[in-house]
Amino acid sequence: MTLRLSTVILPVRRWHEGGRDQWTRAEELGFHAAYTYDHLSWRSFRDGPWFGALPTLTAAATATRRMRLGTLVTSPNFRHPVTLAKELISLDDISGGRITLGIGAGGSGFDATALGQEAWTPRERADRFAEFVPLLDRLLSEGAVTHEGTLYSAVEARNVPGCVQRPRLPFAVAATGPRGMRLAARHGQAWVTTGDPKLFETGTPEQSRAALREQLDNLGKACAEIGRDAAEPDKILLTGFTPEANGVLDSVDAFVDFAGRHAELGFDEIVVHAPIPGSVFAADEVVFERIATEGIAQVNG
Repeated sequence: MTLRLSTVILPVRRWHEGGRDQWTRAEELGFHAAYTYDHLSWRSFRDGPWFGALPTLTAAATATRRMRLGTLVTSPNFRHPVTLAKELISLDDISGGRITLGIGAGGSGFDATALGQEAWTPRERADRFAEFVPLLDRLLSEGAVTHEGTLYSAVEARNVPGCVQRPRLPFAVAATGPRGMRLAARHGQAWVTTGDPKLFETGTPEQSRAALREQLDNLGKACAEIGRDAAEPDKILLTGFTPEANGVLDSVDAFVDFAGRHAELGFDEIVVHAPIPGSVFAADEVVFERIATEGIAQVNG
């Protein structure tokens, strides 16, 4: 198996002041995909520049030619399936069929209350996710959809001509709990994890890998429940949230060791954050580029 290496480019730079260059450089370096967060703001970046994910991806689609593009991840926090579907179909068309939708249940951060509502509880987020994903699947796959749901509805929502990718653009479903895993098994062309958040600050790399192994097993069980081959969905690890954190980017050797160990667990794709000076994602740009060229080549032998 060949391990794929992708990157996350956070939308913190003006497009004509280095933003565009990041996306074109990522393609030049050979990354399989470049993703961005779909947030209204995010943690330590809340008081600085932060641009919209879908317009940024649209611009990136016109600036690149081969590299896949996507969200990591979109959530129901401030999205509705009907309007999101229309934007995704347009983006898939503009990119020539290079879009992957990373999608998750969302969190309790800034996005959760920006529209004026109280933050949803974990159960409420799971309930919304369980209705959001199947409806979005239909909206991207069918020409016209009417749906009367508990939380979301659609009335003759038309999405002609549909996605360039058939039957629709792929979903990469972020999940750790049983309900999310069942959604990933049923609707996901890929599954995404950041590891076990309880281990981020106090756990060890060994404990993290054990937790990831358990998550992979649970995905396999969810696939078995519906008769799906557990090897079919891709397994994607977004780095930066395991005990190793950004030490993964400290050197080529550190990356090779980390990526190799996680490839052995069964991951198909490793995603690293593009460096942002003075932030939690600060890293040496030269080392980052060497990882993209030399590091992944070493992992794949």
